[in-house]
Amino acid sequence: MSQPYYETMYILRPDIPEEEVESHLAKYRDIVVEAGAQVLDSQMRGKRRLAYPVDKNKEGIYVQLSHNGDGQQVALLERAMRLSEDVIRYLTVKQDGPLPAPRTVSTPDPETPVESEPQAT
Repeated sequence: MSQPYYETMYILRPDIPEEEVESHLAKYRDIVVEAGAQVLDSQMRGKRRLAYPVDKNKEGIYVQLSHNGDGQQVALLERAMRLSEDVIRYLTVKQDGPLPAPRTVSTPDPETPVESEPQAT
C-alpha cells in the first residue's frame, strides 16, 4: 500500500532575515527525511499580510512543504514547529494523492499566424 501524502503550510515571523528563513526550510525538510518520509516539494510563498494579527504580527512568511510517509513525520514536524518561536502558525492536511504538477502557460509562437474565425453575415 502506498504511503499517504501530506501538505504542511507554516508561517514564519516577518522580521526573520533571509538566511534564517533558509535555515528553517532546511531544518524542517531534514526532520521529514530523518523520520523516513520523502519531501516532494518545498516552496517559499513569500511575505504576505495575515487575515488577522497573530502575536502582534500583521504579516508573515508563508512556506509550503509537501511530503509523503507513514505519518510519524507529521508529529515530529509539528512538535518542532510548536517549540520554535519563529513559527507563528502551522497546519498539516492529508492529501488524497500527490499534488498535480504546476501547469505551464504556453505563449503563442510569433512565427505562427493566428487563424481567425470566418464571420457570419
